Amino acid sequence: MAVSKEAEKAARYRKRMQRKKEVVDAAIAHADQKKGLLLVLTGNGKGKSSSAFGMVARALGHNMCVGVAQFIKGRSDTGEEAFFRRQKNVVWYVLGEGFTWDTQNLERDREAARQGWQVVRKMLHDPEINLVVIDELTFPLNYGWLDMDTVLTDLRSRPLMQHVVITGRAAPEALCEAADTVTEMHDVKHAFRAGIMAQKGIDL
Repeated sequence: MAVSKEAEKAARYRKRMQRKKEVVDAAIAHADQKKGLLLVLTGNGKGKSSSAFGMVARALGHNMCVGVAQFIKGRSDTGEEAFFRRQKNVVWYVLGEGFTWDTQNLERDREAARQGWQVVRKMLHDPEINLVVIDELTFPLNYGWLDMDTVLTDLRSRPLMQHVVITGRAAPEALCEAADTVTEMHDVKHAFRAGIMAQKGIDL
C-alpha cells in the first residue's frame, strides 16, 4: 500500500526531531560545570535592563536573593523598581544622579560612581545574595570614573555561586573577555526616533 504524502512528511519530521534531540541531549550532557555566571548585556538596542530584570524575576521564582545597583539612572519611579522593591528577597539601590547630560558636573558624577561601587562591592562580598544586577555599569567604566582592574578584581573575588548581570552600551573589551555570556542587542526600529514618548510599562 502506498504511503501518503502526509505520512511521509510526518516521518521526515520525526527523523529531524530525533536528530535535533540527539544534538541537544549531547550538548546538555557536555555542560557538566556549575558556577556563578558573569553575564554582560550590551549594544545599542532596547531591552538590556529589561532582560536583566527578567532574570531577577526568574531568580525570585527560585527563592533566590537579589541585589540591584543602578548607575547613571537617577530616577526612582520606574515600574520595575516599584514592583521589585516590594519583594522580600530584593535589595535595590539607585546610585546615580541622572544621566551625565542632566547633571553636567564631572566631579559629582565621578564621586557618585565611586561611592556607588562601594555599595556594589558589599553585595559582591555577600554570599547570601545569589544574583547581583549592575545596571548601566558600562558608562562609569567608559568615562574612566571607575578603575577597570578594580572592578574585575571585585567580580572575580565574589562568592563562587553568585551570578552577576551587567548592562550598558559599549561594554569594554576587558569586561566582555571576563564574562561567561555576552549578548549584544541591536536596534532595528525604535519608537522614540519617530517622536513617540517613553511609555509606562514599556520604557518606564
